[in-house]
Amino acid sequence: MRIASPALAPDFDIPDIQGNRIRLNDLRGKKVLLSFFRDAGCPFCNLRVYELSTEYEKLRAQGMEVIAFFRSNEDDVRRFVARRPRPFTLIADPKMAVYSPYGIEHSWFALFKAMMLRMPRMLRAMTLAPPTLLGADPALVPADFLIDQRGFVRKAYYGRDMGDHLPMEEIRAFAARP
Repeated sequence: MRIASPALAPDFDIPDIQGNRIRLNDLRGKKVLLSFFRDAGCPFCNLRVYELSTEYEKLRAQGMEVIAFFRSNEDDVRRFVARRPRPFTLIADPKMAVYSPYGIEHSWFALFKAMMLRMPRMLRAMTLAPPTLLGADPALVPADFLIDQRGFVRKAYYGRDMGDHLPMEEIRAFAARP
């Protein structure tokens, strides 16, 4: 079931790939971007993680934290990160424990739509990191959530296809708000 904003963001308590416990409620007082991805080997996911990495220091300076979830297991996410370490929190959630409360969806149509409409983006993504089929769930659709300092979802963005994410301009604008 999709989350409508504004709604209190579902809390979670899950380890990141470093073994640190991550609790959403512990981040109260900060703005948070939660990004849900298919898996660590997905070219669209890799490109988006690259984009977030290049923006992260600016976002963090404005009081925003970024947490990226992958349906991959920890070893696969670590292997992905070893090539290009990322400055924000990465979480392996192969059982989709956090995906479910956020209403992350599956759509075969979205997969085919991305392959047809986003070919240039996919080719760019493949130059950054060659795709793999780690533990892929090819029909899992990405989603992004902007959460305010009080823990409320202010924007729930469910991708229309595999390469569709909340525009960076909206993330920057949210981070810039007091």
